[in-house]
Amino acid sequence: MTENQLLVKTTIHELPEEIRPRERLIAHGAQSLTSYELLAIILRTGNRNLNAIQLAMKILQQFGTQYDLRTASFHDLIQVAGVGPAKAVEIQAAIEFGRRLYQTNQEKQGVIMSTKDAGDYCIEKLKDLQQENVFAIYLNTKNQIIKEKIIFIGTLNSSVAHPREIFKEGVRCSAARIIVAHNHPSGNPSPSQADIEFTKRLAESGDLIGIEVLDHIIVGDDNFLSLQELGIF
Repeated sequence: MTENQLLVKTTIHELPEEIRPRERLIAHGAQSLTSYELLAIILRTGNRNLNAIQLAMKILQQFGTQYDLRTASFHDLIQVAGVGPAKAVEIQAAIEFGRRLYQTNQEKQGVIMSTKDAGDYCIEKLKDLQQENVFAIYLNTKNQIIKEKIIFIGTLNSSVAHPREIFKEGVRCSAARIIVAHNHPSGNPSPSQADIEFTKRLAESGDLIGIEVLDHIIVGDDNFLSLQELGIF
């Protein structure tokens, strides 16, 4: 049975899971869906005569091009049989939200140009904490800060500190480089053997993933130590 034949069924729930739009998005990502499948998810339901996929196809066919749909007014939308005021509002809201997302630039939170910049920034974030915190700064290719995050709290050892948690965020925000830092509540920023081993593993992981590790900063009271400057990696 072809996909087109399956689409004659009354409801989405009667379709096999592998061709339901929501299930396909979860399994394969939004990029894998056709325009009518994406529109069907926005519509959520069809009407008495058409399921959501059939209604989405009808809307796209009636407007002819996606540009014509993007510029359609509320009045234009409700002229399509099966599209009432509620669905017209949903479509227009989705289109406007997509337009705003497209026009949004990634927020920048400063720039790191030197080891001192990195150290001073990390001191400000970590110096007064009573527990060890592992902190990551995510940078673009111009060393602009695009995200920062406390990755975990607790003693830095192999049981809790794993590069995947740090790089997962880096991949998510499309970082080109990262700086990792953690504090020593004792006030002494000298690295432990666990600090050194973690740094080497982090740098090796970054090389494999393609996100450069610029430094690992250890923060004491009002001072810091750069493991990159110590030649640890």
